[in-house]
Amino acid sequence: MTRDDTAGTVPPAADAPRVGVALIGGHPVLDFANTVAWRTDDARRADRVGGAGAWIRWAGAAGVFPTARTKALLDAVSREDPADLLSGLAGLRALRTAVSAVLDAAVDGTPPPTEAWETVRRCLLTAHREAELPPALPMRWHARADRFADLTHALAMQAGDLLAGPPVERVRRCHGPGCGWFFLDRSRNGTRRWCSSGDCGNRDRVRRHYRRSRG
Repeated sequence: MTRDDTAGTVPPAADAPRVGVALIGGHPVLDFANTVAWRTDDARRADRVGGAGAWIRWAGAAGVFPTARTKALLDAVSREDPADLLSGLAGLRALRTAVSAVLDAAVDGTPPPTEAWETVRRCLLTAHREAELPPALPMRWHARADRFADLTHALAMQAGDLLAGPPVERVRRCHGPGCGWFFLDRSRNGTRRWCSSGDCGNRDRVRRHYRRSRG
């Protein structure tokens, strides 16, 4: 896996989405946090999504925006100022870092870190200030999809919904060494341990088999 290489001014039109980004979280916000591979291993940690264009394509695949809005946002982003895109990328990553820290606290049963909580709070306030509120019932806020920063707003609102509802009690973190990916545990007895039984789960089975054979 390669580290993120979008700190420069590569235009989004030239930015292809990186392949192999798994959507195993069961919720767009968990998949958002999971765009960092080997999240709890400093030596291997890597960003799995590149620049603005790749992020918009990821958002469409993850269900953050419906297909029509994803296409419209891709078109809009291609015309945005590169400086605005870099600012938007920084804001998006800041939200991801904060949400991940809050989710870690939820899994560990500890209070959320103050700085991370404040970042999520500020992002939520901004998201609602920028959101649409169509005159229809039931009342529901909708994130716009007019510029790249709207992706951060949409994810902040979805993070607020996740953290405020019962599903947060089902959030788990993969037990695989160094993985750290989040998922909703929908198993009947709530004992799921792995982000994927065929990935981290399989590696654990191989490790246990090796230890037995060596024993």
